[in-house]
Amino acid sequence: MAAFGLWGLAPRLPAAESGASKSPARPLADRLAAYADGLRYDDLDAATLERVKSHFIDTIGCGIAAFDERPVRICRDVALVAAAGSATVIGTSRRTTPDLATFANGAAFRYYDLNDSYVGGLAGHPSDHIAACLAVAESERSSAAELITAIVLAYEINCRLIDAFDITSRGWDAPVFSLPAVALAAGKLMKLPPAQLAQAVSLAINDHIPMAQTRVQALSDWKGLADAEAGRNAVFAALLARAGLTGPAPIFEGNSGFFKQISGPADVDVGAFGRRGVPFRIHQCGIKAYPAVVYAQTAVVAGVEVARKLGPLDRIAAIEIATTRRGYQRAGSEPEKWTPDTRETADHSLPYITARAMFDGDITNDSYLPAKLREPRIV
Repeated sequence: MAAFGLWGLAPRLPAAESGASKSPARPLADRLAAYADGLRYDDLDAATLERVKSHFIDTIGCGIAAFDERPVRICRDVALVAAAGSATVIGTSRRTTPDLATFANGAAFRYYDLNDSYVGGLAGHPSDHIAACLAVAESERSSAAELITAIVLAYEINCRLIDAFDITSRGWDAPVFSLPAVALAAGKLMKLPPAQLAQAVSLAINDHIPMAQTRVQALSDWKGLADAEAGRNAVFAALLARAGLTGPAPIFEGNSGFFKQISGPADVDVGAFGRRGVPFRIHQCGIKAYPAVVYAQTAVVAGVEVARKLGPLDRIAAIEIATTRRGYQRAGSEPEKWTPDTRETADHSLPYITARAMFDGDITNDSYLPAKLREPRIV
C-alpha cells in the first residue's frame, strides 16, 4: 500500500516516442575539457606565438611597475605567509604555493588597469590569466611550449565564453569566465586527463561566482583584485581535481547550474574555437595605451586633441562625450563616476579621464593621485 501511495504521487512521464531518440549534447564542461586536452603547441602558428610574447611582456611590465602599490603589497604579504612553495612571487626571491602566487602576481599585473583587454558581450582582461599559467608552469616544471599553449588556451576559453553569455544584466562580474579558463589552463599544465579537467571546471565555478558590485558605484581595492582571486580559486580547483576530488555536475546544465542561476541558456559551439587553421581569440585582444578603463581609451586621445585645438580651456562651458551603451553604464551613468574619490573609481570614470586628459595632455598613473582627484578645476 505504501508503495502504491508513492507511485500515485510520482510525476507522470511522457511515453517514449517511437524511433531513435536524439542523444543529449555532451555537458559543456566535458566539451571544454576535451578541447583543452586536444590543444597542442603545434596548433599555434607563428603569428599566435608572437602575439603571446607581446601580451606576456606587456603583462609582466604592468606587474613590475605596480610592485610597490599598497594593494599589491598587501596581497604579496599575504601570499608570502606560506612557509615554502614552488611558485615565485614576482619581484622577490621567495616562493609560495601556486594558487597564492597566482593571487599576488595577478594583483600586480592588474593594478594599474593597463594590461590588455577583450571586448565582446562585456569587457575582460585575459592577461590576468598569465599569473596563473606562470605560477603553475613553474611549479610543474613545464616547458616554454607548454606555458605558451596554456596561455593561448586560457585566452581562448575566456574570450569565447564572454562572447557566448550575457551575465552583467543579472549582476554578475566578468571573472566568472576566468574560473573555467584558468582551471583548464592550470589543469593542462598539470597534465590532467579530460575527466579531471572537467572536474576542475566544476570545482572552480560552483562556489566562486563574483558579483558585479565590484565595478559599480564607488570602486574599491577589489576592482583590481577580483580576477586575481578567480585565478587563485581556479588553480586550487585544478589541484583538488588532480588529487581526485569531484565537483557538482553538470555544472552548466544542471537543475541549479550555471545556465539556470547565472547566465540563462546559451549555445556554446566549442567546435568553432581556435585551433590549427582557425584564428585564436588572443588576436582580438588589445594592449592598452593608457591606464584607464577600456571604454575611455579613445576619449584620452580625443580630449588631448580637442584641448590642443581649442587653446585656453576656461573657454569651455560643456563637453559632450559619445560612447557605447556599455561604456556609459560602466564609466558614466553613476554619480560616483562624476566625482571620483578613489583611484579605482577615477580610472573607470569617463568624465574624469576626459577632463584630466584635456588639462594634462596625457593619462598616466599619476593622473589618479589624491591631489589630482581634488583639483577644483576638475571637480
